[in-house]
Amino acid sequence: MASRILMNIKEEVTCPICLELLTEPLSLDCGHSFCQACITANHKKSMLHQGERSCPLCRISYPSENLRPNRHLANIVERLREVMLSPEEGQKVDHCARHGEKLLLFCQQDGNVICWLCERSQEHRGHHTLLVEEVAQTYRENLQVALETMRQKQQDAEKLEADVREEQASWKIQIRDDKTNIMAEFKQLRDILDCEESNELQILEKEEKNILKRLTQSENDMVLQTQSMGVLISDLEHRLQGSVMELLQGVDEVIKRVKNVTLQKPKTFLNEKRRVFRAPDLKGMLQVFKELTEVQRYWVHVTLVPSHLSCAVISEDERQVRYQERIHQSFGKVKYFYGVLGSPSIRSGKHYWEVDVSNKSAWILGVCVSLKCTANRNGPRIENYQPKNGYWVIGLWNAGNYSAFQDSVKYSDFQDGSHSATYGPLIVPLFMTICPNRVGVFLDYEACTVSFFNVTSNGFLIYKFSNCRFSDSVFPYFSPMTCELPMTLCSPRS
Repeated sequence: MASRILMNIKEEVTCPICLELLTEPLSLDCGHSFCQACITANHKKSMLHQGERSCPLCRISYPSENLRPNRHLANIVERLREVMLSPEEGQKVDHCARHGEKLLLFCQQDGNVICWLCERSQEHRGHHTLLVEEVAQTYRENLQVALETMRQKQQDAEKLEADVREEQASWKIQIRDDKTNIMAEFKQLRDILDCEESNELQILEKEEKNILKRLTQSENDMVLQTQSMGVLISDLEHRLQGSVMELLQGVDEVIKRVKNVTLQKPKTFLNEKRRVFRAPDLKGMLQVFKELTEVQRYWVHVTLVPSHLSCAVISEDERQVRYQERIHQSFGKVKYFYGVLGSPSIRSGKHYWEVDVSNKSAWILGVCVSLKCTANRNGPRIENYQPKNGYWVIGLWNAGNYSAFQDSVKYSDFQDGSHSATYGPLIVPLFMTICPNRVGVFLDYEACTVSFFNVTSNGFLIYKFSNCRFSDSVFPYFSPMTCELPMTLCSPRS
């Protein structure tokens, strides 16, 4: 009986973590107690994985300052150690609590160690018993297998726990990134609306300034007209009130002046058709913005490839090109010779890049298969800017006209002749309400398309080449024309 009580007490003062008697016991608010070293190591692990301290048994969280030394429990442990180390108690542990005989037998039915008197008692009569030495190794091996099994299960459980934490962290990152993207996209939408509002207000202010200026001029004209009439009226009144001589002196001239007076009416603007503001098509704007955002996913880092034949000068970082007049052996002084290619070459996939053409009076950009001579003594020639020659380009040229360059057309294409000679290239005028300072180029090699976007105008599609015949690699193409201001490749965050 005493041994059983002793074992119960031992269980109560055993650390749940190390399964040894408590050493420097600390108690939590939940009532559980642990060795100081064990709970300290555990709460470091809890902070690492969970971000908070929690009881290893009941998982109730606790602040570190609430760990309390349990002196009473420490005293009990100390007394228990003294009892367990005493020879008398050691002897009692090895002897039957009921009969006082040495425990030498193991009852397989009950799974307990018994003495020879217990074996003969009514309680164990007919049970199969073995010597303790005979079964100890077998059960030691069984317990060792059980221990290894539990350790493996514990490892599996810890891995599952780690997987859940990893998934939790992954979800947090995804949600955080989604929040960031949503905020960024809606900020861009607000920027678009702010830009449109600013443009509309500027147009309205310009219209107001123009109309008020004209009305002010009209008002001044009316004031002068009124003053002129007042002078004439004063003259007439003076003649009527004066002598006969004053009345008749130059009267015919005065009457003639009165007859020649024509009332000039002020200019009005009621009949003029003025632009009435309509809120922008938000759905259409969002669709345009969505298309631009979609192609910007394929942004690639493009650099410029220097060419000794070109009149274009490339910056050290190979991201900017400008025109510089050169002397060529064949042409002498030329205004323009070649554009420049970009790198990398493109054989497949989707690719997007943007070019800053702010304040330039002339430029051409797009994609091409290879460079062809586009110069003579008098300046640039555009005959080669045709898809059939391997150029899919648009540009600003010829006194400020935005154009796309398509394949040349034949005389026979018209109804007024059957000639086979060709023009070329076909110039397609491009009309834009907002001039582009920044142009986006999107190449879809498999779809055989090259698209150009006005990034300044919220991604408005400028022009699209379809059914392009890419027989080999193509390259980004840039030509600053004869304008000395640079063309600059943009970075995604600029």
